[in-house]
Amino acid sequence: MTMQTNLRGRDLISLREWTREEIETVLDVAMDLKRQRALGLPHPYLRDKVLAMLFFYSSTRTRASFEAGMAQLGGHAQFIESRTTQIAHGDTAREIGEILGRYNDGIAIRHVEWGVGNQYIREVAQASRVPVLNMQCDLYHPHQVLADLLTIREKLGDPRGRTLTVSWAYAASYQKPISVPQDLVLLATRFGMHVRLVHPPEFQLMDDVLAEAAENARRSGGAFELMDDFDAGMRDSDVVYAKSWGPLLVAKDDAEGAAISARYTDWITDERRMALAGPDAIYMHPLPADRNIEVADAVIDGPHSVVYDEAENRLHVQKAVMALTMA
Repeated sequence: MTMQTNLRGRDLISLREWTREEIETVLDVAMDLKRQRALGLPHPYLRDKVLAMLFFYSSTRTRASFEAGMAQLGGHAQFIESRTTQIAHGDTAREIGEILGRYNDGIAIRHVEWGVGNQYIREVAQASRVPVLNMQCDLYHPHQVLADLLTIREKLGDPRGRTLTVSWAYAASYQKPISVPQDLVLLATRFGMHVRLVHPPEFQLMDDVLAEAAENARRSGGAFELMDDFDAGMRDSDVVYAKSWGPLLVAKDDAEGAAISARYTDWITDERRMALAGPDAIYMHPLPADRNIEVADAVIDGPHSVVYDEAENRLHVQKAVMALTMA
């Protein structure tokens, strides 16, 4: 791998805009930072730097990991909630980019509203003089899937040739974004994995994402397969990544999406289904999960689950991205 040293000032809105070498650099730096934290070695690479964190959507892991990461890098994270600021009363994306880009050294945004989020982040980035980082939008969740890839490497070694099942699962809580499955199939196919995308017919992803994932697989020597049978998709898989997302490409509103989802309440990752995967398979989920609806307690708390290591790796990859882009 050739380490890339020219990432200072770069936005991370979609990994589709980053080369494989740049992604490898993030993962390499993330492992170094993880090692330093384990050894108790200070690493204040962003001393006196400030990251504005703008949330249009509630968060647990994302807020906690970005705030902790900035503190560990010697800087400060500034929490800004859209509904309790003047953003709710008229501040435009351009104004946010111009002004927060002058106050701060980086801007991170979470905005998952369908058809709005990614465009908003790009408008802020166009006006900002500092890097803009996507903490999740309607289309992509780059820091989550970087953590996922790092976790797969830690647990299974080289991901090339490994089978990854990215499956829909039922959840009753809300119509979740499609950003995780989209970003996951795009990234895993770049690294030579055999990716199975499994879902009922109404839960398809965007056509350009599917086309790019297929081309990525062709270039990397991997594979990309579309399936609609949950059990078949689980068989002999090395990585089971089963989570819910909404039928956003077909449903007119949340009520219709919930009605469609309710047809498939049997799509749960339970012990029987997990047993169909390979004997050393790992179970992954970005959290939060609808327990005993989306995934059985026996699976998410069981020996195959790596969800807490996966969540921890959010911290390390985000620190790597911030250190590389904001230093």
